[in-house]
Amino acid sequence: MNNFLRYGFMAVALMFVFSAFAATETNAQILNEILKRMDEHNKALKSLRANVKYEKYDSVLKDTESREGKAIYLPVKNKNALFRIDWKKPEESLAVIDKQYVLYQPNLGQAVTGNPDKATKSAAGVSSPLAFINMSKTQLKANYDIKYLGEESVSGGTSTWHLELTPKTAQKYKLAEIWVNKDGMPIQMKIIEKNNDSTTILLTGIETNPNLNGADFKVSLPPNTKIIKN
Repeated sequence: MNNFLRYGFMAVALMFVFSAFAATETNAQILNEILKRMDEHNKALKSLRANVKYEKYDSVLKDTESREGKAIYLPVKNKNALFRIDWKKPEESLAVIDKQYVLYQPNLGQAVTGNPDKATKSAAGVSSPLAFINMSKTQLKANYDIKYLGEESVSGGTSTWHLELTPKTAQKYKLAEIWVNKDGMPIQMKIIEKNNDSTTILLTGIETNPNLNGADFKVSLPPNTKIIKN
């Protein structure tokens, strides 16, 4: 379960990155243009495949823990989106299909299953910082102060617009940041907790609207896999 909270749910959160970033508007022309491109991107996005880099920084130990993997995402009309990520070192696969997640850990010979909504409620410090991603424009405007921080290149040299979101009411984190590319795709996000620990997710090698189907999201479990229901 600890592995799921540390890595697995962070992977679940990525499907929100792929699907929803309708930020609030300000009177700045540049921010209005960013929001316009984000809306256009969301409307045109039918599926997505990307490389994922995850970094967790411990402000006390001054240490950064990182993982890399590959993720796919597929919205389904009138249903929850399909999502899957395959991590490397340690090897793990997590899929979310129809409000059910499966986290397969081959090195342990086990698979953890459960409801992602239930998992988010117990994932203190992980779920709350990511909750804003799936909020509507009205909710974001009511709950966050949004600041445009300028243009910035992320890892790999991609040029982006850098936005900062500060919650208007007390949360388990103090602020969040997102980096949006010229197409309106948020390719990096960073969550800074009150103790200055931070979590950063970077998407690279982004392929929009690849040909995906439901079978691509199913994790094949060997017959002797131990199933743990959460």
